[in-house]
Amino acid sequence: MKKNNKQNYLDNIPMKNQAHSWEEEDEIVTIHMENKGIYNKIAQKFFGSPKVSHVALDELGSFVWKQIDGQRSIYQIGQLVNEEFGTNAEPLYERLSKYFYNLNSTKFITFKVKG
Repeated sequence: MKKNNKQNYLDNIPMKNQAHSWEEEDEIVTIHMENKGIYNKIAQKFFGSPKVSHVALDELGSFVWKQIDGQRSIYQIGQLVNEEFGTNAEPLYERLSKYFYNLNSTKFITFKVKG
């Protein structure tokens, strides 16, 4: 009989990628992402693509970003979101899971597994 070692995604602890700087203005977070690599260099030279992209998060995303401290799990951040936004954040954990998946796939964050 196989033992199920599956981790709960909500137990993951997000950590900001220190390679990206960010700033906050009027409660809105903007993440600055340097466009590196050969394809980006070509796009910058021939198509005028920017060397740095600026990604402005919405109100909910900005709140979540500011809660990422390398200690809180996704579940714990969700509790804070619920306190701040209530039913406006529903379906809460479904939205948070997708949001953290996107932050991870764009390399804005990484995860450490609780435990």
